[in-house]
Amino acid sequence: MKKYLFLMIAVLTACSTPEKKGNGSVAGFIDEAMISSSIEKIRAAQPSADPQLLERGVKHAASLWRAEDGTPAEFSGFVAANYISDPEKRKVVFLKVSSYFESLGGNMNEITLDLRKVLDEAAGEIDEIDRMFGNYSVGSHVQTDFYDNKIAFVIALNFPYYTLAEKEEMGVAWSREEWAMARLGDQFVSRVPAELNQAAGVAMGNAEMYIAEYNIHMGKLRTDEGQQLFPDDMILLSHWNLRDEIKSNYADSINGPQKQEMVYKVMERIIRQEIPAKVINNSDYEWAPWSNKATKDGAQVESEAEPDTRYSHIMNIFNSERAIDPFSPGMNTAILRSFSGGMEISQEDAEALFDEYLRSPQLKVLGKMISERLGRELRPYDIWYDGFKSRSSIPESLLTSKTSALYPDPEAFRAAMPGMLVKLGWSPERAKYLADKIVVDPARGSGHAWGAGMKGSVSHLRTRISDKGMDYKGYNIAVHEFGHNIEQTISLYDVDYNMLSGVPNTAFTEATAFLFQDRDMMLLGIKEDNPEKEKLQTLDAAWSLMEIMGVSMVEMKVWKWLYENPQATPIMLKDQVINIAVEVWNKYFAPVTGVSDSPLLAIYSHMVNGPLYLQNYAFGQIIQFQIEDYLKGKDFSDEIDRMYSLGRLTPQHWMNQAAGVRVSAQPVLRALDEALK
Repeated sequence: MKKYLFLMIAVLTACSTPEKKGNGSVAGFIDEAMISSSIEKIRAAQPSADPQLLERGVKHAASLWRAEDGTPAEFSGFVAANYISDPEKRKVVFLKVSSYFESLGGNMNEITLDLRKVLDEAAGEIDEIDRMFGNYSVGSHVQTDFYDNKIAFVIALNFPYYTLAEKEEMGVAWSREEWAMARLGDQFVSRVPAELNQAAGVAMGNAEMYIAEYNIHMGKLRTDEGQQLFPDDMILLSHWNLRDEIKSNYADSINGPQKQEMVYKVMERIIRQEIPAKVINNSDYEWAPWSNKATKDGAQVESEAEPDTRYSHIMNIFNSERAIDPFSPGMNTAILRSFSGGMEISQEDAEALFDEYLRSPQLKVLGKMISERLGRELRPYDIWYDGFKSRSSIPESLLTSKTSALYPDPEAFRAAMPGMLVKLGWSPERAKYLADKIVVDPARGSGHAWGAGMKGSVSHLRTRISDKGMDYKGYNIAVHEFGHNIEQTISLYDVDYNMLSGVPNTAFTEATAFLFQDRDMMLLGIKEDNPEKEKLQTLDAAWSLMEIMGVSMVEMKVWKWLYENPQATPIMLKDQVINIAVEVWNKYFAPVTGVSDSPLLAIYSHMVNGPLYLQNYAFGQIIQFQIEDYLKGKDFSDEIDRMYSLGRLTPQHWMNQAAGVRVSAQPVLRALDEALK
C-alpha cells in the first residue's frame, strides 16, 4: 500500500472552485461588476493578455478572496499589479514556483518521515510523545499562510484551475508545459483551516497506530478441543497477514482447511467486535475463536470484547472529514474528494463499473471451476483462492526457508534490489541508479512504500522482518512495495516538470506494485514452466478483481450511509457495516460461491486506517491487466521507464499515451471468456 502523506501538496490540492468562504462569507464578496472592471483594467494595461486565461484567472482568484484579504478595491488593485500577460515571463515564474513547491513539499516530507520514525518503523517502544509528534501534520498551516501572504492568489490568478471535464477535453492538445501549468492550477481551489487539517491528521494517525499493532498471536489460538494449529512464534497482523495465511494453506490439503476455518472465524470475531480485547497483540492468553473463550495457564478468564474500537476510529476519521466539507464546496464530501478529486474518476462511474463486473456470468463459471479444483463446495474465504498461481503448489515453509536465507534483515533486501531490477530487464547501470534512491527500513506494521518528495531524497521501503529473517509473506509484500518505490523514483526523477511528478492516482502506483508482485517467484529464481501460465494468470486476475471490487463496494456504501447518518454511534456503525457487507455478499458473491450471509468483506484494515482507498486496488488491478496485455512482446523495463515518466496526467490521458487504451474492465472479461473456453 502506498503511504498517504498529510503534507503540503496533499493539503493544498483539491478539485473544485469553492462557493463559500471559511468564515461564512460567500464567494460573491467580489461581485461580478468588480470582476469585470478588474478584467478590463488589466486588458487596458496589458493588451497582449490572452483573453480566456485572463478571465479565468481573475474569476478564480475572486472566488477565493475573503473580506479579511482586503476590500473589493484592494482585490482589483492586487490582480492588476500581479497579472502576468507575457508568456515568457509567465513560464519563468512557473518554473520558480515549481522549484519552491518541490523544496517545501520535499523538505516537509523529510520532516514527517523523521517525526513518524518510531510509529512506522520497528524502532523501540512507542510512548505518548511519539504519537503526538508522529500525528503532527507538518503542512497543516501552509495553505493558510499562502492565503495570508497572497502567494495563493498570485498562483490562482496566473495559473487558474481547470475542471476534470475541461482537462479531458482540452488536454489532448496541451503541451507538457501546459499540462504542468494546469496541475499548478489545482493547488489552490479551497480554503481549509489549518486546525481542521491537523485534526484529520491526528484521527488518521491514531487509526494507523491501532491497525499497526493489531496482531494476533496464532500460536495461542486453540480449537474448542484444545488443539493448537499454528506455530508458537507465528504472529499475524490483521487483515493482511491473516488473509495471506489463508492463501498459503491451499498448498496443504491435510491441515490447510482446518487452519483456514480458524482464521476465518478470527476474522468474523474482529468484524463483529466479539474478539476478546485481552488477546489482541497479547501472548499471555490462549483463545478459542469458535467458543470465544480465553484462558490463561489452563484456567478460563473473563474475556470482555473489544469495545467497538475499530468502528470508533472510522467515526473519528469521518467526523474530521465532515468538518472539512464546508470548506470544499463542489467537493463537499470525503467521497467526492477521494473519487472525483483524488482519483479523477467519479464515484458513480466506479460503482457502475464494479457492479457491471460483479454481475458478470463468467464469475459463476469461474467459481464452479475453483470448487472443482478444490474438490469441495466453496467457503467464504475462498474469495482469496490462490490456486491459479504456480507458488500455490509449493509449501510456504519451503518458500520461507529460501526468503529467510536470502533476506535475514532489511540491509540484505536492499543489497539485492539492483540484481532484482537486472532480472526484470534494466541494465546494471540503470538498476543501480534506481536502487540507490530507495532505502529499506524495518516496518512496525505490514509494510508500506513512502516516496521521496524532491530530487535528492530517497524513497522508503518499509517491510516486516523477524529475527528469523524475511518469511515468504513478508517477501511477497516487500516486492509489492518495491514496485511502488520504482514508480515513485521514475515519476519523480524522470518527469520533465515537477508539477507533473507522480502518477494520475494511486491506482496507477498500485498497478506497478502488482506488476512487480506477480514476478516475485521469478525474482526468487523459481522458474515457472506451466504452458497454461497465461490462462491461469487471467483466471487469477479475474477472481482477485472480484474480491477487491466487493470490499470496495462495501466501503462506498458505508460512507454513503455515514453521510446520511452523521450522528451515528460506533455501535450503530458496526451494525450497519455488517449489514452492508452481508447485503453486498448476498447480491454478488452468494450466486458465485453458493454461500449466503457472510460479513467477510468488512475485514479489510484499509476501512479503518486508509478510508476510501480500496477502489484504487480495483482500478490498479484493471490497469495492471491492461498494461500486462500491452507489454506482451515488449521490453518490460523500457516500457516501465517510458510509461511512468509521463507523470500526473488524468487517468484516461495517461492510459491513452501509455498503452493506447482507456481504463476499462472489459479486457479482463474478454480474456476470461477465452480462458474459460
